Amino acid sequence: MRPASTLKRAGLAVAEVAMVGLVRAVFGVLRLLGPERASNLGGAVARTIGPLLPVHRIGLANARAAFPEKSEHEIRAIVRGAWENLGRTGAEYAHLDVLFDYDHFNPKADARVEVDGIEHFEALRDDGKPGIIFSAHLANWELPAICAARYGLDATAVFRAPNTPAVARVVHEVRSGTMGGLEAARQGAAFAMQSVLERGGHLGMLIDQHFTRGVTVPFFGRPAKTNPILAKFARRFDCPVHGVRVIRLPGLRFRLELTPPIDLPRDAKGEIDVEGAMAVMTAVVEGWVREHPEQWLWMHRRWRVPAR
Repeated sequence: MRPASTLKRAGLAVAEVAMVGLVRAVFGVLRLLGPERASNLGGAVARTIGPLLPVHRIGLANARAAFPEKSEHEIRAIVRGAWENLGRTGAEYAHLDVLFDYDHFNPKADARVEVDGIEHFEALRDDGKPGIIFSAHLANWELPAICAARYGLDATAVFRAPNTPAVARVVHEVRSGTMGGLEAARQGAAFAMQSVLERGGHLGMLIDQHFTRGVTVPFFGRPAKTNPILAKFARRFDCPVHGVRVIRLPGLRFRLELTPPIDLPRDAKGEIDVEGAMAVMTAVVEGWVREHPEQWLWMHRRWRVPAR
């Protein structure tokens, strides 16, 4: 190995260690601030800086296409709100271990989290079958996995790591301490996901981002590529499929809503139709986004398929 290459590798390793230390320090400061002040700070910073970034134009274009009936003022308010929600969610990672305080058996009037559909979590836990739960990047989308872990649901959350390695490392540490099983979206992950269902476990996955090799489904009236893997597993295992969303409420409060089992379309043989199933799940997500558009991640390039 050349000396220059060795020095470069060493430099990159040192830089990553330094960056991890910096990210941990930021999380430490956020923990000292407490959940409310940390969330408020993250929201204020992102709401201020986000609109200055080039990706802000993607968010505006997406929101305009999704809501052609809305005024430019309304569109800009939605995307600014999306930045604020993203900033709040990022800051709240430092408090995920205390943020979820829902107790079905001892409810508190001042709890930060309320859950609608806890009976479905319990049914999934106790029915002895594998199950699938889909969700979207709404409000603080990490909370359902924490809820599943708190209520003993054998669930594996499929996640996409942040692009920055240092942030990804620290976020994984936080997730590992608060959630159940974790599986990174990577090559070969499908085998690990299949094994979860084979042993009667449950898979949770966000389905609202572009997937190049996916099936094309309508989303806000435009074609969008969506990962079909959950529908393929639902077809293979013929297991219950639920949706779960998070709604951000005033005062650092949240509502989790788990749907009843969703009736998915089937083909002539009685098996779940993969493309139709993903279209149904995506339609559920669209309904969620329409209710609280300022809490969704508009800055992602979700639509990359030319409209017909």
